[in-house]
Amino acid sequence: MKKQIDKELNIRDFTQGGIFRQLIKLAMPLMAVSFIQMTYNMVDIIWIGRLGSKSVAAVGTVGMLMWMMNSFALLSKVSAEVSIGQSIGAKRLDKAMLYASHTTTIAIIMGLFFAVFFFLFPQLTISFFRLEADITQEAVNYLRIISFGVPFMFLILNFSGIYIGTGRSDIPFYFNAIGLIINIILDPIFIFGFGFIPKMGSQGAALATTLSQLIVLLLFLRHLRRENGVLARFSFWIKLRKSYTINILKLGIPVAAMNVYFSIINMNLTRIASIHGGHLGVTSQTTGGQIEGITWNTSTGFATALGSFVAQNFAAGKMDRARHAHRYTLIVMTTLGVIVSASFMLFGSEIFSVFIPERQAYLAGGDYLFILGVSQIFSMLELTTQGMFNGVGKTTPPAIVSIVFNTLRVPLAFFLASTMGVNGVWWAITITSIIKGTFSATWYYFLQRKYK
Repeated sequence: MKKQIDKELNIRDFTQGGIFRQLIKLAMPLMAVSFIQMTYNMVDIIWIGRLGSKSVAAVGTVGMLMWMMNSFALLSKVSAEVSIGQSIGAKRLDKAMLYASHTTTIAIIMGLFFAVFFFLFPQLTISFFRLEADITQEAVNYLRIISFGVPFMFLILNFSGIYIGTGRSDIPFYFNAIGLIINIILDPIFIFGFGFIPKMGSQGAALATTLSQLIVLLLFLRHLRRENGVLARFSFWIKLRKSYTINILKLGIPVAAMNVYFSIINMNLTRIASIHGGHLGVTSQTTGGQIEGITWNTSTGFATALGSFVAQNFAAGKMDRARHAHRYTLIVMTTLGVIVSASFMLFGSEIFSVFIPERQAYLAGGDYLFILGVSQIFSMLELTTQGMFNGVGKTTPPAIVSIVFNTLRVPLAFFLASTMGVNGVWWAITITSIIKGTFSATWYYFLQRKYK
């Protein structure tokens, strides 16, 4: 009877069955979705790189703002993952549906707010980076177009969180893959022009991304409204109830605050890189950050899967299964971290040249990848541990670790950049990443003894 209910509501129960098989089955689509999101930006950079490093710098600064916006969107996404996962683990499907409605309503409100803000005040936000006048204007034009797609991004992330909470991480993968294919097709057409479509440069990349995101959102809406849609076709708009809203905020605010603050720190680091390295410093950080997403997105995918898996088993009182999942995840992530670190440190310039063929740009980018390669394993350790914290509902500890040590990056970057140039900024990132990974793992070690 239970299996029949799960099938009708499109959910998966992780409280029984093979641990590693279930973890991989949940994590692989999530990693694929993360890589798809990363590839969106990489495709843009590959094409825009043919316009010149200044255009890459303009688009990269807007990417920093989109990172901050996505961090706010994590409030509804992570809350959906954890609250729905725990509700299913506790066999309260009625609560799972109400949580889905609440997070969707919150996502709509936040998405519309940021869309209006970025469209009306693009100059205000872009001027923070202290770019050259022509780069600033290009970034402003790009941001105005991207702002139309901001509500789509909020809802896509929220719906992804709902599917992840129900164990259906495969659905976001399929829809985002379709969006990526459409973006790959539209990018060169809109950037360089084709037939009756004029050459639009970087603004064309913004239009291609917005249209692709719209199609992904429509696919989600169509699937959710089916007769056997996930969680029995829950309502998208609901009058917010106090108890549900407070719990969503308790779960989501620490994660969102951590990531928002992280994005603000990186915006400040980009500003320092602009002061000490010009537009090449900005290009190194923004493009290098996308390349570094290989480890970041893999870790995030596994950490999200781990959080969803742990949420169900924690609520069901099966922490042994959660600990086994944690151990498997650490083994996989450490192995990948070693491989990526070696690649960045040995072939950084060659990897960077694929995206930007200018010699000065890819040599500067090679320095970035070499330095960041030192800390990749520790970054993976931090994110994996964060998944365990989220799964047991303790979202505050990783937020504290991230906020405290990311704050140190700015004064450390100022100090090191004054003596080492722009490479000092990259060493500030690496040193604090090592500290964060070590501190997070130590904190969780003491916390998990409580659950034995």
